Amino acid sequence: MTWQVEKLVIVTRRTRLDELVARFNTPGQAKFYLDHSSGNFAEYQAEHDAYARALERLRRALDLGLPRQFLDRSLVPTYSFGPGDLVVTLGQDGLVANTAKYVGSQPIVAVNPDPARFDGILMPFGLNQVRGGVESVLRGEAAVRPVTLAEARLKDGQRLLGFNDLFIGARSHVSARYSVRWRKQEESQSSSGVLVSTGVGSTGWMSSVFAMAAGVAVFTGGQAGTPVRLAWEDPRLLFAVREPFPSRQSQANLVAGLLEPGEELVLQSRMPSGGVIFSDGVEQDFLEFNAGATVQVRTAAQQARLVLPRAA
Repeated sequence: MTWQVEKLVIVTRRTRLDELVARFNTPGQAKFYLDHSSGNFAEYQAEHDAYARALERLRRALDLGLPRQFLDRSLVPTYSFGPGDLVVTLGQDGLVANTAKYVGSQPIVAVNPDPARFDGILMPFGLNQVRGGVESVLRGEAAVRPVTLAEARLKDGQRLLGFNDLFIGARSHVSARYSVRWRKQEESQSSSGVLVSTGVGSTGWMSSVFAMAAGVAVFTGGQAGTPVRLAWEDPRLLFAVREPFPSRQSQANLVAGLLEPGEELVLQSRMPSGGVIFSDGVEQDFLEFNAGATVQVRTAAQQARLVLPRAA
């Protein structure tokens, strides 16, 4: 696929030290806090310095004569990405996930700023490779891997995309109350919420659900099942109900399944307040899911597009 690139949008994130300085006003006060709470200020400083060096190297590597926009992660949900933008992320895997939901079909070159600290499953480019990756997109020769996204859409038109997963439930640790419908099954449920996972997310939060189910099965004399793993581009979604509670008013028969392309999982809230839908663990960016709200969950028409190094 060929993109007409007009601008580089470089998405960055604040370091842990940045977050502490924002909280305590100065580096000295942040150090004082860490020193008196068994924290290791040197570790925070080293991580911060490594990221600063990586950002400077990235600036030099991407001096390609194109306009550049540096964008902090916090501004991504409100930024209007255009069809001429080529997106470069410099951060952990979570930065890739939380950027991909907002860029549309634009390619993403994901850079690992610190391979000694981060595995970088979603960040295939090192700092010495990023220029070549961007130039391959400019030439129309980039290797691109599509990634399936999940979509939650309310009846009023609001929607939220998930790169790894969508969570539908209660904001706090109280039980979520709702009705759920899939294929020809429908029931009222009380649970810790419903998790819907993409292929990328099937090895993340969803894997913990399978681990818990396997452990309980073995404890009660049964056999552990095989966790479901989906490829990143698999158009199906995997859902599971977390800790369903059967009672006179709730059932626990519809607890897991695979959504085929074109299928929907439909939930209607029965919570007077505190109901939420959020994606990829970012609770600050959410849709309200209170009494009367109905959400349809399906595979999104939009896919994320991650650029790969040519040798991959």
